[in-house]
Amino acid sequence: MADRLLTPALRRWLRTPVAGRIAIVYLVSRLITTAFLALAASQSSPLSRFGADATVRDYVLGWDAQWYWWVSENGYPVELPRTDSGDVAENAWAFMPVYAFLARAVGFGDWGTGALLVSLVAGLLACFALHRLLRDRIGASAAMWAVAFFSSGPLAALFQVGYAEALFMLLLLVSLDLASRYRYAALYLLIPVMGFTRPGVLAFSLFLALHGIARWVRRHDDPLPAAHVVHIVALGLLSAIVGFSWQLIAAVVTADPSAYLRTELAWRRNWIQDASPVFVPFDGFVLGAQFWFRHWGMPGRVGVVALALLVVGAAWLLLRSAPVRRLGADLRLWSASYLLYLLAVFFPQSSTLRLLIPLSPLWGAAVPRSRGWRWAMLSACLLAQWLWIHSVYGLSQTFWQVP
Repeated sequence: MADRLLTPALRRWLRTPVAGRIAIVYLVSRLITTAFLALAASQSSPLSRFGADATVRDYVLGWDAQWYWWVSENGYPVELPRTDSGDVAENAWAFMPVYAFLARAVGFGDWGTGALLVSLVAGLLACFALHRLLRDRIGASAAMWAVAFFSSGPLAALFQVGYAEALFMLLLLVSLDLASRYRYAALYLLIPVMGFTRPGVLAFSLFLALHGIARWVRRHDDPLPAAHVVHIVALGLLSAIVGFSWQLIAAVVTADPSAYLRTELAWRRNWIQDASPVFVPFDGFVLGAQFWFRHWGMPGRVGVVALALLVVGAAWLLLRSAPVRRLGADLRLWSASYLLYLLAVFFPQSSTLRLLIPLSPLWGAAVPRSRGWRWAMLSACLLAQWLWIHSVYGLSQTFWQVP
C-alpha cells in the first residue's frame, strides 16, 4: 500500500543499491560544482589572481595546488628561503608529500590531471566512508542526506581541485570508522599515510587517548580486552610520532631545528607584520581574534571575549546538543580533539573554513527531520558553495580571498 503512494521515480531511487545512490549524489554534486567553477571563470576580471581569461583548469591548479605541484617537481628546499628582513619565507615544507607525489604518479607526469583524479576519486570514496560511519548512528536515510550535504557543501570544490583535503578526509573517515568498530590493526597503515597527507594527525593522537579513556570508563558494559589496550596505546604513540616526525625531517634536511614551525609562521606574517618568530601554543587564535576585530573597527579585547564565547558554545554543542549526542562518543571526541588542535596551532584567517573540513562527521547532526527542511538545507549548502567559489576563485582580489 505504502509503495503505491510513491512516485515511479522515487520507487526506482529507493530500489537502487546504496552505493549507486551515493555515486549518483556525488556525480550530480560534481556537475553542479563544475558549473559553478565555469561560471566563476567566465566572470573573472583582470584584477583577479587568475586574470580575465581564467579557466576551470586554472582553478584546479590554483592557490595551494601550486605548492603541491612544486613539491612534486622539486622536492623540498635544503636551504630555507629568506625574506629581505631575514625571516624564513613561505616555502614547500608547509605541504606534506603524499598528495603531491600521488597526483604526479596518477597523472603519469601531468600533475594537474593527476591531482583532479585523486581528489575526485578520494571524494567519492570519502562519501562511502561517511555513509558507513553515520548510518548506524542516525539511520540510512539521514546518512544519505549527510552525504548530500558533505558533497555539496560550502567547500565542495575541494573535491575537484589540487588540494589534499579530499584524500585526507577519506583516510580520516575510514580511520574513525575502524576505531569506532575496534578494528585497530589497519590503523597502523592508515595513520602514517594520513599524517604525511595533511597536518592534523596529532589531533588523531589525542582522539585515541580520549577514545581509550572512554572505553576504560565503559569497560564493565563494553569489555576492554588487553589486546585493545595495547593497540590504543601503540596507535596513539604512533600518531604522535608521525605528527612530530615532519618537524624532525625538516630539521635534519635544512639543519634548522625550527624549520617547519618557522615555515608555518611565515604565513602568519601576511596578516600580522610584527608576528613573533617563535611558535606559542594557542597564541595564534588569541592574536587572530584581536586582529580581526580591530580590522572590523572594534577593540581587540572584544575579539578575545568573542573567542571565549565561541569556545564555550562549541563545548556546549559537543556536550549537550541532542543531534550531536546522537552521533556517539567517538565522533564527539574526534570533533573536540580536532577543535582543540586548531586552537593550539592555527591563526584564524581566510582558510579557516577549509581547516574545518575534518569536522565533516558533524554533518550527521545537521540533518533536519522534515523532508522540506532537508531540501532547504541542501539549497543553502549550494548557495554557500557558489559564494565561496565566487569569492576565492572568481574574485580572488584581496587578502581574505585565499581558500
